[in-house]
Amino acid sequence: MNRAQEETPASSSESLGWGQTFLVSIQHIFVSNVWLDPIFVASSAGLSLTLSTNLVNAIFIASGLVTLIQATKLVRLPIVQGPSAAFDALMINAGKTGMLPAAGGSIFVSALLVFGLSVTGLLTKLVKRLTPAITGTIIFLVGVSLASFTLSEFLGGSPGTLGFASPKTLLLSVMTAAIVVLLSLFGKGFFHKFSFLIALVVGDVLAGLTGMIDLSALGSKPLIGLPRLLPYGGFSFNWSIFLTFFVAYTVAVIEALGVYEASASVLNINLDQKRIRNGIAGEAAGSALSSLIGGFPTTAFAQNLGVMKLTGVHSRKPILLTGGLLIVLGFIPKLGAFLSLTPSPVIGGMFLPAAATLITTGFAILKKSKNNDTNNLIIGLSIILAIAVPTYAAGFPGSLKTLLSNNILIGAISAVGLHIFLISIPSLFRKGVHDDQNID
Repeated sequence: MNRAQEETPASSSESLGWGQTFLVSIQHIFVSNVWLDPIFVASSAGLSLTLSTNLVNAIFIASGLVTLIQATKLVRLPIVQGPSAAFDALMINAGKTGMLPAAGGSIFVSALLVFGLSVTGLLTKLVKRLTPAITGTIIFLVGVSLASFTLSEFLGGSPGTLGFASPKTLLLSVMTAAIVVLLSLFGKGFFHKFSFLIALVVGDVLAGLTGMIDLSALGSKPLIGLPRLLPYGGFSFNWSIFLTFFVAYTVAVIEALGVYEASASVLNINLDQKRIRNGIAGEAAGSALSSLIGGFPTTAFAQNLGVMKLTGVHSRKPILLTGGLLIVLGFIPKLGAFLSLTPSPVIGGMFLPAAATLITTGFAILKKSKNNDTNNLIIGLSIILAIAVPTYAAGFPGSLKTLLSNNILIGAISAVGLHIFLISIPSLFRKGVHDDQNID
């Protein structure tokens, strides 16, 4: 790939001034779940205020650092890094069972293993075997996996929850989603580029007017704060927990590869193996750092691709500023707390169209796969299992329950496993038969 070919996509939006660049960056922060994931995990796991604040700070700092390094030196794509949703259920379970030291140790070891595979080039060889049928299925399932969360936020919880689908809730969610969709499709200039941010501001203003934002929680958060080293205590090791986390980490890597491919497709560039190798190594290093200060693995965010596609802003410039802002937020817990006050219906309204674009991006990648019965079976069966299996996971014990309840994990394992058994092994067999015939 020549130099001009590489720079064209990154410079397609260089006409943006710093003011507009800042606004685009804010959009990327709010649409990503960099700030939502740690808050959700901390709350669900029942962590103390101190540990919850530390988790949020750690995720912000690790995500910001990796975003900056990735965009400038490694994969060099306009991609925001953040906590992988593949680990949400695992971290929540570890927090509830007092196994966070083992979770941290598992993440650290998994990250080191993936880093070693990346820098030695072994991972690149494995990557070559990932077909569009696999990566497209995973990106599609990332969009599907957001459906339950997005609708829960959109409707204000589940049936029986106070305020569920109330007029105030629907006013915020429908208004926010409508602004994103209408401005993204029909808006021009400023209104098109900043559809998500405009929707956020309108949604928060309406929330304030209807009494759905409570600022009292800000008082308990310090203005300046640093994440603690090993906040859960020293690392420990548990084989069962390690295997579960390593499987999840493998899926996060495959998910990241899908995001790389999708981003390169949006930018219309070729993605060479060196950039892929560097990108995965960078994510592994960031995940190791995150585990040391109480966070969990970071990976490339697919949600931000939705922002790029809907707004038409493909420049790396806003992504660099996003990384810098995330680092700053990591040292200002009070600002992070302020971000967390955005009402659920507003979040759901923003996520709904972004999740929809992930599904269509997955479809676009799937179209690149060869149209034959084998690939169709791999795609169809993987999606069916990913959607159906988590329904039956409640009856399984311990780590197995956690593993089987994650549809991204199920889909990735199914797609890779089916590819091995239906394509790779038969190909080796046919090659062996062919070689024997040549010898004869």
